[in-house]
Amino acid sequence: MTRLGPLLAILIGVLLAAHGMAHEIRPAYLDLHEMESGEFAVIWKVPAQGSMRLGLYARLPTACVEKAEPVRSIESGAYLERWTVACPAGLKGGEIGIDGLKSTMTEALVRIEYENGDIEVERLMPDAPSFVAAGAQTSREVAQTYFQLGVDHILSGLDHLLFVLALILLIRDRWMLVKTITAFTIAHSITLAGASLGYFSLPQKPVEATIALSIAFLASELTRMKPGERRLSESYPWIVAFAFGLLHGFGFAGALKEIGLPQSDVPLSLLAFNLGVEAGQLLFIAATLAMFRAVGALGKIHSTPARQFGAYMIGTAAMLWLVSRIAGLAA
Repeated sequence: MTRLGPLLAILIGVLLAAHGMAHEIRPAYLDLHEMESGEFAVIWKVPAQGSMRLGLYARLPTACVEKAEPVRSIESGAYLERWTVACPAGLKGGEIGIDGLKSTMTEALVRIEYENGDIEVERLMPDAPSFVAAGAQTSREVAQTYFQLGVDHILSGLDHLLFVLALILLIRDRWMLVKTITAFTIAHSITLAGASLGYFSLPQKPVEATIALSIAFLASELTRMKPGERRLSESYPWIVAFAFGLLHGFGFAGALKEIGLPQSDVPLSLLAFNLGVEAGQLLFIAATLAMFRAVGALGKIHSTPARQFGAYMIGTAAMLWLVSRIAGLAA
């Protein structure tokens, strides 16, 4: 085993472990939608395993009164409560918090959609489990929030990161890698913007299954690399990256649709989210290349067996996702 082989094993293992941890401590989600002045439909979603749920509880301003008992259910690995509250003075200036968050390793996303179409989004952390509703966010606050959401989404999206890692392993020329990553960026920016703005859409579950297939395809191409031979994916990797990038953009858009875009700052929030995705992607690429360079400085690397090793690890993960996501289509 070459030095690069263990490095790839560690890198992919860390990604898988981080993904597994993120799945176990995925964020809670509180959605408040103002149906009419002072009346909000509430959805509270808490991570759960079977009938066991995290001990997190949404806390609304004291002036808000429940109009009916919450309807409770367990759906897709989450505990859900739905109810309606009347807040005569609205939510502006009221404190919203998540009780129990301080004793966890997770976070909570709070989304408020006001009657006039404004959207307020806040990320609550264990060290900051509450906030005071502003009623609206400044353009700068909107940009900061959506930029951070974009960074978080790409860095917690193992499937997208493994696709980028496969491109790094496939392409030996760094200038070609720059062009290929640029093509991938342009492609997923197109579908992210178009799908988020409602110009076109695809069902989310088939998209996720096809994203897994795109990773498996690149892993397969890696296993077929031979010295002196150049496959289409090696000669024109930017075409492959652009084509699959369109699909990955629909995946990013699916996450953004859950949060929503504030009507008062749609272009800004969309741009900030996309820039956040790109910033997270560039951080991952830079860190990966720096690791490879550091290992290369220690001695000669036999890249072919290391690439093969990485390909099989990536391909195995991709096929497991593909099978589970296809099974999800039939469920």
